[in-house]
Amino acid sequence: MTTTRVPQEERTRAMRLRLMEATVDLLVEKGFAGTTTTQVSERAGVSRGAQLHHFPTKNDLVVAAVEHLTEKRGADLAGAAADLPRGEHRTRAVVGMLGDHFASPVFTAALELWVAARTDPDLLAAVGPLEQRVGRETHRLTVDLLGADESVPGVRELVQATLDLVRGLGLADTISDDAKRRQRILDEWADTLDAALGSRGSAARTSTTEETP
Repeated sequence: MTTTRVPQEERTRAMRLRLMEATVDLLVEKGFAGTTTTQVSERAGVSRGAQLHHFPTKNDLVVAAVEHLTEKRGADLAGAAADLPRGEHRTRAVVGMLGDHFASPVFTAALELWVAARTDPDLLAAVGPLEQRVGRETHRLTVDLLGADESVPGVRELVQATLDLVRGLGLADTISDDAKRRQRILDEWADTLDAALGSRGSAARTSTTEETP
């Protein structure tokens, strides 16, 4: 019987992935302050020596986990967006999907890093640019999903208000189970958004028609 050997590069990549995923899981469960490199190595099933070889300090490990978390958040959003229905309830589905994302464990882990980065310059240097990237990508995705025209005055602000709303509700959910209240708020906001985007789009089309000689 022939045993297939896994290339060293692939084994290393898999080990690093286990360490980063273990870090994210522990950030959700124990918070940044409660997460230790020893716990991470135990959760990942990786020896302390191997962990220290790749990530000598906690911040080295957390920075790698931040990059991994950024990719995961993007993939989760894209996957959820692909399953959204079309039709008259599209806006409600989009807003609900965003609400679910910002109440998910990956957002909780990101939130732990935001708080820690506030007083840790090295961590802030890693977290800040990645969060800006996530923010831009999420904004762009939301515009596409809503079919919003940001050339119309006020539409960009409506999209950003939507994202600020779901982030705030996600923050509230970390303290207590806020699912029912969150759903009521998001349903009302979806109706408001539909009306606002529809009226602004109509006003823009009317203005364009009136200006055409």
